[in-house]
Amino acid sequence: MPNILIWNGYRFYFFSHEGKEPPHVHIDMAGCTAKFWFTPVRLASSRGFRDNQLREIEKKVREKQQEFLEAWHEHFKDHR
Repeated sequence: MPNILIWNGYRFYFFSHEGKEPPHVHIDMAGCTAKFWFTPVRLASSRGFRDNQLREIEKKVREKQQEFLEAWHEHFKDHR
């Protein structure tokens, strides 16, 4: 489960067994969790985060979308 970014206390990462799903990222902080799809960037699921936190996370995912997609494809190229 590689971390791809630690930012403002949020951990952005992939689960290595999810390579058959569309590209996405998981985000955890202090017992809260969320999942965002990359194309288009949108919330897939969330538990515990407040709306303002989700907006902040979504903004970061949009900002890093290309970098995250490249990391996704690099990570999963050998896992398919």
